[in-house]
Amino acid sequence: MNTDRFSRLKALQRPATASRIYVDEAAHEWRGISPDLPAGAQRLAEILGAAPSRTKFGEHLALRRWFSESIGAEAPTGSLDSAALRLLAPESHKCACDPEQWLFLDTETTGVVGGTGTYPFLIGIAWWDAGGLEVEQFFMREYSEEHSALVALAERMAERRVLVTFNGKSFDWPLLETRYQMTRKIRVPAPRAHLDFLHPARNLWRLRLGSARLPELEKHVLGWNRGADVMSEFIPQMYFDYLRGGSPDPLVPIFHHNQMDLRGLAGLASRTLAILTNPELHGQDPLELFGVSRICERRGERARARQLYERSIASELPADAERAAQRFLARLAKQEGDHDMACELWQKLLSGSRDGFEAYEQLAIHYERRAGALQQAAEVTRQALAELRRANRLGTIASIAYRQKREKFEKRLTRLTRLEHKRSGKLLDGISLEASAKPREDSDAAHSDAI
Repeated sequence: MNTDRFSRLKALQRPATASRIYVDEAAHEWRGISPDLPAGAQRLAEILGAAPSRTKFGEHLALRRWFSESIGAEAPTGSLDSAALRLLAPESHKCACDPEQWLFLDTETTGVVGGTGTYPFLIGIAWWDAGGLEVEQFFMREYSEEHSALVALAERMAERRVLVTFNGKSFDWPLLETRYQMTRKIRVPAPRAHLDFLHPARNLWRLRLGSARLPELEKHVLGWNRGADVMSEFIPQMYFDYLRGGSPDPLVPIFHHNQMDLRGLAGLASRTLAILTNPELHGQDPLELFGVSRICERRGERARARQLYERSIASELPADAERAAQRFLARLAKQEGDHDMACELWQKLLSGSRDGFEAYEQLAIHYERRAGALQQAAEVTRQALAELRRANRLGTIASIAYRQKREKFEKRLTRLTRLEHKRSGKLLDGISLEASAKPREDSDAAHSDAI
């Protein structure tokens, strides 16, 4: 373990004769010299059909390919639906509606954690062009070429101002921002909008697939199987081996992996936009309708969310998803004052599950506060306690959750019982007063007749 850690640290160090960056005072610009590239750098370029690309900070290896085949969904044409984009990024700049401004981004790095010691040794970008997808990749043949690759990326981002990623808001872009800042020479590019498709994908497909990994989405949502692919966790070590003079051949699948990630992202973006624009038309199953409902609710579009929840339930969702849809719809109905619908849904949810106990609680609240039916509220609370004990015997509820819910329902039942007794006492007092007043009234009436 210690030996492996030491080798990784050594791989990150620049050789003593590594490339130097200096100022050409006559030209007033930076230039790089790379006499000591890894032994396999030239062979890698030949295998890929790539070529060195020069910027004012030196060189990096560049590869460009155009893919005519769309993955899963055709590239959008014309202005995009603004309502769909609001669901993705409510505060995004209006230029996000222009697909020609979109720039897809994906990186391959020397580590999956990030931090100042992590390098994006391969930066892949793509954009829709001529009915297909243009892919460009910037590769650091050694660490001193990072500046050049970052400049090339900044130039492309100046041409297309909308950044599009898959988990790039959490990893790729923060890492690149850090690398730009660490150069102290290259200004951090500022995209006008950043659209990330990881969270929409989770809402739309994780219930069906159990995963929101891009290869799984490509296969089961876009209908595209990328085939043999390198495993992401092995990529950093393959790059380290190359830097230490190893064969460049294992790097070729990394370039293909990055290209497939970009193609899959572009297809997923098109598919997601189509569903958000018209889920009834483009949704393939009730789970996608349910997913759009969740997105609409989070964005504050309650009327549309409620409509889609109802349609997804009517379309025969799987049992777990149906219960979730009923729970969310009940909450919306309550917020909008439709208490009859809310109660109807809570009655369906009653069970020994988390959703069921929430339904017991909501029904008890409704009967007590809105209907004024204390006996019904108390009865529902007793049913909840019985269901809790049953769940505890069966081991279907965690001990901590059981104790917390039991304490909560017991307090509610105690309070409801006290209120019932108090109300019953007032009722009895009222009856006693009426009974004691009646003989007096009868006596007064008899006295009046006598007079």
